[in-house]
Amino acid sequence: MKLIPEIKMRSTAVEATMTGTPGSDNAARKTPKQDIWAIRGDMPRGLYIAIAVFSFLFILGGWWGLSESGWVSKLFLPSPPEVIEHLRQWYIQGSLITDTEISVYRVTAGFVLSAVVAIPLGLYIGSYRPVQALLEPVVEFARYLPAVAFVPLVLLWIGIGEGAKISIIWIGTFFQMVLLISENVRHVPSAQIEAAQTMGASRSEIVTKIIFRSALPDIVDTLRVTLGWAWTYLVVAEMVAANSGLGYAILQAQRFLQTGRIFGGILLIGTIGLLMDQMFRLIHRWAFPWLHNK
Repeated sequence: MKLIPEIKMRSTAVEATMTGTPGSDNAARKTPKQDIWAIRGDMPRGLYIAIAVFSFLFILGGWWGLSESGWVSKLFLPSPPEVIEHLRQWYIQGSLITDTEISVYRVTAGFVLSAVVAIPLGLYIGSYRPVQALLEPVVEFARYLPAVAFVPLVLLWIGIGEGAKISIIWIGTFFQMVLLISENVRHVPSAQIEAAQTMGASRSEIVTKIIFRSALPDIVDTLRVTLGWAWTYLVVAEMVAANSGLGYAILQAQRFLQTGRIFGGILLIGTIGLLMDQMFRLIHRWAFPWLHNK
């Protein structure tokens, strides 16, 4: 009979702990301190932005200080103000906007054409073993072929127009994109496919409505990564009988030892690439908000 009061006392203690009433453990009611150094931990948005801005300012300050120190000739390392002046002169001459627009067009066209072909191909390579056996070894082989080596062939097959430049960017991004997308597809849990089969879904429905939709967040991340590769092949593409574009301007500046314009072109490419990368981040957050809510 003495057990009943003891049970009631323990029950009351548990309820007090859960409801936070007096007598509960104060530690249980304290919010744990956020550890930004925890593995895969979280960080306040403002602090993240502050650290990111600091990293850019640190590099800029180091570059500026080294240029002004006299240890390196300004012919090889112009200061940031000199680079800005070169960009201003480039703009005054009227070709900066045109060069930027044509380069963005070439990168976008080559990237979009790669995605249009690579997404369905990667989807089927990752879904069907016979397709994987037929195409994956060939794509694996082709992705190790340098895009620069295709320049003579592209000139022979396509000519010196815009198609040649877009083709070089396509070659540089397509094969990598196919393999990454096929890996995204293979990471779809088998339980989802088995559940769809149990419910009587056809193969085409499983591929398009289950596998593709489940892999889509990872596919968008893959597109974001390969967009960076498209920009890296821009200068190579604009070596192909070009007379405009940021890559062409950089090569022309190299011939006349205009180091400031070279730095300006490189920084401009990096800035545009970063903006497009952030655009993909926003698209990912907008399309898949449940992956970003904690």
